Amino acid sequence: MNTVSIEIANESGVAVEETSIVAAARYALDRMGVSALAELSVLLVELEAMADLHERWMDLPGPTDVMAFPMDELDSARRPDTAASGPALLGDIVLCPEFAREQAKKAGHSLLDELHLLTVHGVLHLLGYDHAEPAEEREMFGLQNRLLADFRATSRDALATAARDDADSRVLGAVGLEGDGAEDEGGEPATSPGEPNR
Repeated sequence: MNTVSIEIANESGVAVEETSIVAAARYALDRMGVSALAELSVLLVELEAMADLHERWMDLPGPTDVMAFPMDELDSARRPDTAASGPALLGDIVLCPEFAREQAKKAGHSLLDELHLLTVHGVLHLLGYDHAEPAEEREMFGLQNRLLADFRATSRDALATAARDDADSRVLGAVGLEGDGAEDEGGEPATSPGEPNR
């Protein structure tokens, strides 16, 4: 099965579960019906780098949590969520974990939860959603909240299944180890090949 190509680079100096951030982005893109031919880049940066981007592109001082840089115009001919002849560069999402850490504390959840939220937020911006007007904000944040809730539920289910499979493997492995001292039908230990039966 083809999936959207997502590259991630962590230049933030903050250790995060990069695969989990990619999973959140992939989940949102899949749920939004984005073509598997699309390509996305996620970059995690330090406060200073984010402040520079924020000032240069938004003309606003200081760092922020997330910025989205669409690559292709989302018109009917180039939309990455429609069939196309070649890859569509969806764009870049830039995250700032240091900035996000404070928001996570205020919200009472983990940094990773905050980064998932910001990643989904960035994906929606790349797909043309915005929150400048109250109606747009309701639509975008409602969609964002549904995607996050579904992603978290799916992730919990996957973890529970993996834990159950791991527990099953350990039980089956233990049973297999106990069975290594195989006995014949009479309860006597089985003989090794080439050894006569007693």
